[in-house]
Amino acid sequence: MNHRRHCPPPPPHKRRTPLPWEHPKAHAEEPQVDERLRAIMQHPSYREADSDTAFLHEDAARGVRLQVDYLKAELVLAAHGIERTVLVYGSTRLREPETAKRELASAREAAGSRPDDPATVRALQLAERREALSRYYEVGREVGQRVGLAGIPGLAILTGGGPGAMESANRGACEAGAQTVGLNIALPREQYPNPYVTPGLCMQFHYFAMRKLHFMKRAVAIVALPGGYGTLDEVFGALTLIQTRKSAPIPIVLVGEDYWRRVFDVDFLLESGSIDEEDRDLFWYAETAEEAWQGILDWHERNGSPLLPSTATDARP
Repeated sequence: MNHRRHCPPPPPHKRRTPLPWEHPKAHAEEPQVDERLRAIMQHPSYREADSDTAFLHEDAARGVRLQVDYLKAELVLAAHGIERTVLVYGSTRLREPETAKRELASAREAAGSRPDDPATVRALQLAERREALSRYYEVGREVGQRVGLAGIPGLAILTGGGPGAMESANRGACEAGAQTVGLNIALPREQYPNPYVTPGLCMQFHYFAMRKLHFMKRAVAIVALPGGYGTLDEVFGALTLIQTRKSAPIPIVLVGEDYWRRVFDVDFLLESGSIDEEDRDLFWYAETAEEAWQGILDWHERNGSPLLPSTATDARP
């Protein structure tokens, strides 16, 4: 063969001549070849590592799981051009106003027929409180709308992807025609994301730590509607990161001053010497979406990090 001429490029995946390992050992050479190969190739040790679920869930592989838990969301958000986020936290139990009214009417009817039943009385009290708080569902919805309608490149509403307060913000952004993100967490009991998250932008995490990291990594503001343990966890975590300057300061708005003052007595912490005066100023209260969003825009203007392009200063929603 003349090796001085150029050889044509070979096919990328096929060969004219099979390699020796492309067929099993002949039966004439090993009568039990089928049984032996089946035992070898069906054993978990033969699976490729990234396809071996049992291996990936071993304690020794935790570091790898943490990496992929972080990496998948990172690549998805980057592919969709999500560079900055407005986080909205709040209770999964926050009702839509109409739903809250129906539940209250039902509770009143039950209490009227069983006025001496403590459980019925308690259910009525709870329904009354949920109906009173339901106005904040509309606040969250309007926050989502305002962020979506602002049309700020690379900015999106981000929530935990669940129902209630999270749903309200995703819903508002969805109704405004904007991309909106939800970060679910895998839990022992089955859950569903709210239906307003943009398809392709709802991700499920195994580790709370990786979810929290992505909550804060792109955040330019936090809006916290009334909520419980999960909301408190996220708000206090953010306050701690900013207090210690582990994260750069961002505006934190607690919506519903009466609610938050009962849940979180910051003045007592200050009087007790548990925090400093400047730590009291890491957040403020708001009652409406307009107040919250305008406060966020003003904060960033004063900070030298305006969210709106300079030409859009007078076009704020």
